[in-house]
Amino acid sequence: MPRFTELTEAAMTPRQSEVAQSIAAGARGGLKGPFPAWLHSPEMAELFQRLGRFIRWETSLPPRLSELAILVTAARWRARYEWFAHHRMAMEGGLSPEIAEDIRIGRVPRAMAEDEAAVFHFVHELQTTGTVSDKRFEAARALFGEKGCAELLGIAGYYTAVSFTLNVAQVPLPEGVPDPFG
Repeated sequence: MPRFTELTEAAMTPRQSEVAQSIAAGARGGLKGPFPAWLHSPEMAELFQRLGRFIRWETSLPPRLSELAILVTAARWRARYEWFAHHRMAMEGGLSPEIAEDIRIGRVPRAMAEDEAAVFHFVHELQTTGTVSDKRFEAARALFGEKGCAELLGIAGYYTAVSFTLNVAQVPLPEGVPDPFG
């Protein structure tokens, strides 16, 4: 990582090593994305890892919708690595490639199901204005309840922090992967 010193096992403090091993042994399968930067503060990395595990795998929203929210966030902050990491998961979760492409190029998707439209407009409005109008909140609440609205806020907030970290740390795309926002 160009901006943060790479923490090799030999260079890590015992606490950094403990947290790195815990993250690598989990569902992520390694220490990648924002975690090498966050590991410079192992306590923070550990807390983000726990929050991220819930946000990514345990919310009440199906993957098609949570990944949609993540792609809206990645596009807003032009987080290249974030887009790369989650585009595939969005496709595997059932999001249409046309919706993802519209988001990538900054266009409101033209053909969305009601639940997709509610997520898109909720997260897009939140990411562009810093709040959500009554109309957008009520549309999401009608479909997902207050729990789902709270989780949409959590997804947008967590992945904003991820996007900021990836961008500031200048986490590179894998070799041969084109810049989605290039």
